[in-house]
Amino acid sequence: MSDWIDRIPEAARNYIAGRRLDEVECIVGDIAGVARGKAMPASKFAKQPSFFLPNSIFLQTITGDWADNPSGAFTEPDMILTPDFRTASAAPWTADVTLQVIHDVKDQSGAPVPVAPRNVLRRVVQLFADRGWTPVVAPEMEFFLVARNTDPNMPIQPPMGRSGRRAAAKQAYSMSAVDEYGKVIDDIYDFAEAQGFEIDGILQEGGAGQVEINLQHGAPVELADQIFYFKRLIREAALRHDCFATFMAKPIEGEPGSAMHIHHSIVDIATGRNIFSDENGGETDAFLHFIAGMQTYLPAVIALLAPYVNSYRRYVPDFAAPINLEWGRDNRTTGLRVPISDPAARRLENRLAGMDCNPYLAFAASLACGYLGLVEQKLPRPECLGDAYMDDAELPTNLGDALDILAECDPIREVLGVEFCRVYESVKRNEYKEFLQVISPWEREHLLLNV
Repeated sequence: MSDWIDRIPEAARNYIAGRRLDEVECIVGDIAGVARGKAMPASKFAKQPSFFLPNSIFLQTITGDWADNPSGAFTEPDMILTPDFRTASAAPWTADVTLQVIHDVKDQSGAPVPVAPRNVLRRVVQLFADRGWTPVVAPEMEFFLVARNTDPNMPIQPPMGRSGRRAAAKQAYSMSAVDEYGKVIDDIYDFAEAQGFEIDGILQEGGAGQVEINLQHGAPVELADQIFYFKRLIREAALRHDCFATFMAKPIEGEPGSAMHIHHSIVDIATGRNIFSDENGGETDAFLHFIAGMQTYLPAVIALLAPYVNSYRRYVPDFAAPINLEWGRDNRTTGLRVPISDPAARRLENRLAGMDCNPYLAFAASLACGYLGLVEQKLPRPECLGDAYMDDAELPTNLGDALDILAECDPIREVLGVEFCRVYESVKRNEYKEFLQVISPWEREHLLLNV
């Protein structure tokens, strides 16, 4: 057992130091970003170099149903999962001493399974590497703490704070608002420290009980792993204090939605320089090409950045979410924002992704757009200097339309992988079909007796 323990991160070694490790959770993220896998005694994990899961886990919808297999046969062959020891992380909320380990997913011939979301992101990162570039990302995670909701027919409510009142809206950046649920935040900090994650900052957002966590910039796969872990960490911290954490894009009517803003920069491997800035500190053509790629191809990947029917409720004017593909410098009304920074940190912020996305797929999709812009060397539209909410909306308004755009965009399908896109569409069309069969309270209220 000591051989593999020597290969895990220092934070994981410190967590189990002097204690008996009871269990290891062997996990992989599915299409939705849900952790699938097996838990096993640590003694067995030490002796077992790999394990098997059927490839059908990537055909499972968010409701637990199974989508049609685009390749036809549904024989569910086993995939081979091997531990990526660099991802070993504590599960500090469990009763026993437990580690989580994300696993690499390959088929029985040893090739990466192309529909596994982590492999999709790796594929995109490799395309950058083949051209001498390294992408760097920095995510911002927004989520709501809400009162326990055990009846799906009841609206979601803000949580009860330490004052005895429910969390209030329109208190962005308020330290007092954060203090209302400070015990949850304390546990988030403690869990993150045990897992070896560095939080860049926590702040109150504009919604009632809405929190934002910023992470340090870094490599896309590593940061996607962290967000994958963070979602579980935050949920567990909330449950300890009699509330839920939700990453729904729009959980509460009349409140802002939750985004996962993604900051991008690209480093030249040979020089270590940010290709978005020239030697004099000015913006380069490459920076404009990257923006143009976003404007050209983001409509084709909205289905990955906004993966559920609820996701499209974010894209409404004046609710702190973009409605188009305008770009601007330090302009938070645009979908593509250039933050204030020094030349070495020049970056583009994609504000379209919802927090309900799969982080591996959101990074892959967003980077794919920028990559195509760099390769095609197009120029963006003129910068938006005013309120972008005043311009026309240009995003798909529902999941079905978004999937149609993805299905028709060959460049994006080639970058992400045609087989992956076919499986993703199958899963999402199945979910959309299920949703269309549900009769909403609005329909019963306004149509039952009036039409």
